[in-house]
Amino acid sequence: MIQLLFPLIFGEMALIVIFVFKTPLRKLVILGLDRVKRGRGPIVLKTVAGTVFVVMLSTIYNVISIRNRWIEDEGGDITPTDQILLAQHLLEASLMGFSLFLGLMIDRLHHYIRELRMRRKTMEAVKKQNRAIEEGKAGISEEIKSLEGQASSLRERIKQLESDVEEKSKEVSSSEANAIALKKQSEGFLLEYDRLLEENQHLRSQLQSLDRKLSHSDSKKVS
Repeated sequence: MIQLLFPLIFGEMALIVIFVFKTPLRKLVILGLDRVKRGRGPIVLKTVAGTVFVVMLSTIYNVISIRNRWIEDEGGDITPTDQILLAQHLLEASLMGFSLFLGLMIDRLHHYIRELRMRRKTMEAVKKQNRAIEEGKAGISEEIKSLEGQASSLRERIKQLESDVEEKSKEVSSSEANAIALKKQSEGFLLEYDRLLEENQHLRSQLQSLDRKLSHSDSKKVS
């Protein structure tokens, strides 16, 4: 039993030393423990630890029984065989207790390292998200600035178009006024033309009557 416990303890101590220092070997050990803890691994480990604990209690019971037997002998000298058995049982119980303690330390260190890695990954993800948000805000602010510039240019363009529309409306109103004046003037010309036509016809009728009178008078003179 002792020949198995010493390599186990040294192996557990080596694992603890590997956990303490950040090396590539620690990643491999963590990955190995992750695989061991999957599936039926935890059940097997708990079964082995429970068996070792029961054997340790049995060994402690043997130590207590040897001690009680020595006390019952009223303080007599303990036999060499009992001394050897007592020392062997004490050593086995100590080694098994120490191995269980180291196993618990390895389990806790593995748990804390995994939790620390998860927190670091979470912090990195949060930092990346914050960077993305800041970049998005910067992009949005730049976009807002460009939109504001476009809006200001559009406002200026609208003002220019409004001034052009006012000028065009003034020109249209002035042209309409000119058209109205020309229409009135043309109406006056038409009225004047009609009057002149009537006057011309009247003059023509007068000339015709005069011509008739003159022709009638000439005919009388000739007769």
